[in-house]
Amino acid sequence: MFKKVNRILPIIVISQFCCTTLWFAGNGVINELIENFNLHSNALGLLTSGVQFGFIIGTLVFAILTIADRFSPSKVFFTCALLGAFLNLGILFEGNNLTTLLSIRFLIGFFLAGIYPVGIKIAVDYFDVGLGKSLGFLVGALVLGTAFPHLLKDVTNLHDWRNVLITTSILAGFGGFIMLLFVPDGPYRKPSQKVNFFAFLNVFKHEKFRSAAFGYFGHMWELYAFWTFVPVILTNYSLNQQISFNIPFLSFVIIGVGSLACISSGYVSKLIGVKRTAFGSLFLSCLCCIISPLLLTTDYEIALIVFLLFWGMVVVADSPLLSTLVAQNAPLQLKGTAITIVNCIGFAITIISIQILNSFTNVTDSNFIYMILAIGPILGLISLRKKKKIIL
Repeated sequence: MFKKVNRILPIIVISQFCCTTLWFAGNGVINELIENFNLHSNALGLLTSGVQFGFIIGTLVFAILTIADRFSPSKVFFTCALLGAFLNLGILFEGNNLTTLLSIRFLIGFFLAGIYPVGIKIAVDYFDVGLGKSLGFLVGALVLGTAFPHLLKDVTNLHDWRNVLITTSILAGFGGFIMLLFVPDGPYRKPSQKVNFFAFLNVFKHEKFRSAAFGYFGHMWELYAFWTFVPVILTNYSLNQQISFNIPFLSFVIIGVGSLACISSGYVSKLIGVKRTAFGSLFLSCLCCIISPLLLTTDYEIALIVFLLFWGMVVVADSPLLSTLVAQNAPLQLKGTAITIVNCIGFAITIISIQILNSFTNVTDSNFIYMILAIGPILGLISLRKKKKIIL
């Protein structure tokens, strides 16, 4: 059994990576979308929020219907991966405009609700001991998948930008198929037998669960806003300093390095505890938000890159640990629903922070706006500092 479980984790990780490339596929070719479909320059924030909003509605529907707890998670994952891949190809349609692109990205986000949280649910069904380490690999795959379109854009820069969308769709389809074929329902899965429309609310009655969830919400305020605006930060810096950056490649590295941080934090958590490791990472990312005006205006480009790399690590290193705390403190038969509703609320929060930053970038080029991202980590730290202990 142990050997079988060890073989399962790499498949889950590969599937998660392949399918989450859909998330920022539009961001990777945003300049080409703006040019080809005559979009406004603020389309980046709109298209990113479109995916987030779709994900929110999707997770809400999945949570209310307790889909991840009533049906085979692997089959749910496969179905959503295939539909997401198909919709991603719809962006290639030449008659698209902002409305149709937002609709497509919304639907992709909706079906990502059956990929990311369901992928975590599948891992939870297989791993009881060492869940933090396992989710470190899984969330690391999400981070790498999120960053991958930027690398594809760099690699295919001399070729048709449509290749980025075609490649991410192929990867998503492949990820869904291998999950269906090689990952049966896990040994710790406790399926729910009926629909409970209030299950997603009832999980918040547990104080330990609330504390973990609120810590996750604070983390999410910062995470996707940072990821979304990494290319903007690099572009503005290169213009102000009159230097040339390979922005797609640097964006991939700055976001993608977080995958290594997720894996590392999983191992560290085995030594000092899940909650303590998550708290430390959230504190460091909060510090990055606060000092960002100083580092984003430095005359030394190396200092900027090192700072962004460090921020890219600590901004997401706590994500698998907070997800672990949420899963460990959720009712046994509602773990899938609990994970999904927490994702739903967390991603709703990302829309607010992304749109606030998007609004500020339209009226000012000041780097002080990124200090706003510290609000979430501060509130998350307060929640995690509650005296009552969370399961470690």
